[in-house]
Amino acid sequence: MAHAQRTDRFVTGHRIKIHVADWGSEGRFPMLLIHGFAQTAHTWDEFAPAVRDRYHVYAMDQRGHGDSDWTPGGAYKAADFVADIAGVVKSLGIQRMILCGMSLGGRNSIMFTAMSPEVVERLVLVDVGPEMIEAGTRNIRNFVASIPAEFDSIDAAIDYAAKFNPRRSRENLYHRLYHNLQQLPSGKYTWKYDPVFRAKEWSERREAIDLWSYFRKITRPTLIVRGAQSDVFAAETGQKMVEVHPTCRMLEVEGAGHSVMGDNPAGFRAAVEAFLAEHT
Repeated sequence: MAHAQRTDRFVTGHRIKIHVADWGSEGRFPMLLIHGFAQTAHTWDEFAPAVRDRYHVYAMDQRGHGDSDWTPGGAYKAADFVADIAGVVKSLGIQRMILCGMSLGGRNSIMFTAMSPEVVERLVLVDVGPEMIEAGTRNIRNFVASIPAEFDSIDAAIDYAAKFNPRRSRENLYHRLYHNLQQLPSGKYTWKYDPVFRAKEWSERREAIDLWSYFRKITRPTLIVRGAQSDVFAAETGQKMVEVHPTCRMLEVEGAGHSVMGDNPAGFRAAVEAFLAEHT
């Protein structure tokens, strides 16, 4: 499913090949978008074309996801993901940028921004912060771990996904899953992401990271976009982030859960564009 405005590129991350959806607009200020766990760069397919007239928009597939490489031995620690961001930034020749990360991508964006403040001009965090609601994150991990490895058709995968997130339209789910599934020789469909993410060991694994220590180092203007119906990221955590960061603000998007940009694309775009307009 090609898009006339998008070019698919492959660049070097941290010793692996990373897929980047390049939405063009050469000469514009760069914006890098990073998706959440078990998603792909196409998470941003409504947002990216809407802002490409003002920014050179890139959306990357994180390692083990989408069309990026899987890693032998399951090298999926936070440091690996963050090193990939650095590799992509270097490969694309980006000097300064707007960084926008959702969930897992947001965690990695917090760490990258703290470690490379000279690169990030503005930061957008989508339903993520140094503390997450355990029940909500567990629901996501359990869903990924329990979802069938194969489906007879894309429609069958849509039916399954719709039970987990009924806020999405069928058209939206089709577009997302089309890019997150691959057809097997048998004619059935399976996921593009590394099967290790479905393993019980992964779903129960915790990496001890003090994200507050990273977040407190960030001084660049930061926006937190929270889904008003999110069961993954608490409004109280967002308020605490605003209190400790002098140039941070939080906006809530109604009609959206954790996956804000897919649940309410127009509301998400309005929130981000208002923030960017204040910091041009």
